[in-house]
Amino acid sequence: MDFLTIIQVLDGTIRLAIPLLLACLAGLFSERAGIFDIGLEGKMLMAAFFSAAVAFYSGSAWVGLLAGIASSMVLSAIHGVASITFRGNQLISGVAINFLAAGLTVLIAQDWFNQGGRTEPLTGAARFNSIDLPGALTRIRDMADAGPLMQIYSELISGHPILTYIGFLFVPLTWWILFRTRFGLRLRAVGESPEAVDTAGVSVVGLRFAAVAICGMLCGIAGAYLSTAIQAGFTKDMTANRGYIALAALIFAKWRPWYALYACLLFGLFFAIDNRFQNITILGLQLPVQFMQSLPYILTVVILAGFVGKAIPPRAGGEPYVKER
Repeated sequence: MDFLTIIQVLDGTIRLAIPLLLACLAGLFSERAGIFDIGLEGKMLMAAFFSAAVAFYSGSAWVGLLAGIASSMVLSAIHGVASITFRGNQLISGVAINFLAAGLTVLIAQDWFNQGGRTEPLTGAARFNSIDLPGALTRIRDMADAGPLMQIYSELISGHPILTYIGFLFVPLTWWILFRTRFGLRLRAVGESPEAVDTAGVSVVGLRFAAVAICGMLCGIAGAYLSTAIQAGFTKDMTANRGYIALAALIFAKWRPWYALYACLLFGLFFAIDNRFQNITILGLQLPVQFMQSLPYILTVVILAGFVGKAIPPRAGGEPYVKER
């Protein structure tokens, strides 16, 4: 395997890790506030559909992005009302959102486009195209003859949609919000001891709804990335369980932003290996294609089986808060 091939695998790792990263950060905000959100999958799926559909009709990927964020935040609001206002079971609410999104996206897509649950292909300004940074090479022939530093710059750093760079910026931004601002301090306190926050005169309900809204926004960007940046349109169940994998990455990262980045890059690497190498031979034994395709999901099971006991979630997570009178 030459150096350029390794760089191309890492390039695929970045592209496939971004939606996981955004969904993981979304769950981080929500769960740090004490609201478990298993509905990341449904929010991403709903956002992917509305982003692609609105981008197709409007001809603008940015308008589609706003539509995707709005649709995801609507589902977040439903989850917030069910689990915060009415103190319902947060896990059941999240599962219901996943089922709702899976059915509605196909139903609306069939009604609007009559393509069996797909949208029309996106072209031009209706999708987020790759950005070539100054001085970067764009032709494979030129890249093969270039030096390692130029290959890294042209293939790994340059040539990504703008949402990729935005996704990476959300990591330090999330860290700063949670650990360097008053809002972040209160948000984390709500997930650990909502009674203390309430005693201090801060609205527990308001903070939790804010966290759920941020979660919806980030899931909206993740869904829009799938349908308007990685692919050029929406297809049925295109999230492919990424929401659940993001939850596994969140547990693996122990609810910390920088660890979330590393965990999502690890999952993205397995997806990239699957896409790049369908047949791998180890010690004369050829691994089946199905094994390569299942690697991210095997890693999910391993993480959940081996790290749940070691990763301690927020103490008040999953518990509705009842204000004492």
